[in-house]
Order: sequence, then structure tokens, then C-alpha cells
Amino acid sequence: MTVDRRLLPPPGLADRAADAIRAMILGGEVGPGERLVESRLTEQLGVSRPPVREALQQLEHEGLVVPSGRRGLAVRTLTRRDVDEIVTLRDALEQLAVRLALPVTDEARLAPLVEALASLEDAGAQGLGAAALVERGFAFHLALVSLSGHQRLIASYRDLGLQVRLCMSANVASRTHEDPTGNAARHRLLLDVVRAGDLDAALAALADHGHWSLLSRFADELPEGSRESGA
Repeated sequence: MTVDRRLLPPPGLADRAADAIRAMILGGEVGPGERLVESRLTEQLGVSRPPVREALQQLEHEGLVVPSGRRGLAVRTLTRRDVDEIVTLRDALEQLAVRLALPVTDEARLAPLVEALASLEDAGAQGLGAAALVERGFAFHLALVSLSGHQRLIASYRDLGLQVRLCMSANVASRTHEDPTGNAARHRLLLDVVRAGDLDAALAALADHGHWSLLSRFADELPEGSRESGA
């Protein structure tokens, strides 16, 4: 059944507050381990405490914030194990998606990928900042995975999305992150090899695409984490 979005209620204050705080976290404005103070957030967002409190509960459920101290919350700090698990799972899902998708014989099916790349390039050209680069970079990869037509694979990738974006935001915030022009060039190369239908070249481009090589540069600065704790 198709739902007419015009009939849906507009987002409430809590949802809008959650969107704003999420953007702050993914954009690197609030760093890993930094406490989220309700009174400060209410001033920044111009809303009362109840919507902010509800927004923080939502972000805790999403795994972006964790309990800290007495009744407090802080931005999740990724461990090296977190990064390793998130990135290797992302790699596996993307490689499977490309194997299923190629060759793409209908150029029209590449339109979402082309649009996502244009949006990413536009974000870099306009200097929109880390949050935009993270969101639009993820949109490109989601469009790539969607070419597979494998609905459960796409759903799994989308579910991993917030954790992937948390990794990407840490990478963007790190001193080793490449400039937006280089970032866009890597994505364009990936689009080109997918369009050419060369599976080996596409898999090689994914391997060289940089999400592990770039993330590994800052991963050594993260706490180790442990298999037993799940951290």
C-alpha cells in the first residue's frame, strides 16, 4: 500500500532535535566521549528540555550515545574492534552487492548513483562541511548496494548505516582525512568501473576505495576493545 506523505504529521520537536544532535555527532561538532548536557542543548536548539531528553533517548537506542556518569550521556567512543567489525562487514556487503549487480545493462539504473555522486561533489565544492560529506558519501554507497536488487542485503546495509556514518565522521574529523576533491575522485572512479561492467575492476576499486586504509590511520589512536565485552 502506498502512503500519501502529505497525510503524515510533520516531525515533532523531539524528532527535529534528534536530527540536529545526530548531525552534530556525525559532523564531528561533538566529539567521541564528549558529554551531552541537556541545558546546553536546549539553548543551542531553542527547545525545552523534554524534547531534548526524548531525542537523547532515541540516539541512545540508535547506539550513537551511551550512558556516562550519573544519569548522563556521552557520544559513543569507537574502539579499534568496533571499527574493524563495522568496516569489514561493510566491505563484505558491498562486494556481494557488486557481484550481484554487474553488469548493469540498463544505464537508467545507474541514475541514483550518478545523482548521489553529483550531490557529493556539490557538497565538496560548496564547502558544506563534514556532516554533508558523511551523509552524501553514505548515500552514494547505499545507491551502489541498491543496484544488487537484493532487498535483504539492502536492508542489512541500511541498518548498518548509522554505525558506518559514525566511522566516517571519525575519519572526516581525523587529521589524516583526504580533501573533498580526492574523496569525490575516488567515488567517480568507482562509478566509472561499475558503468563499464568490469567486475574485477569494480572489486579492485572497492578494495582501494579507502574505507579501511583511511580508517586504519586513525584506528591506532582508538582504545582496543575486547571480544568478551563486545566493546
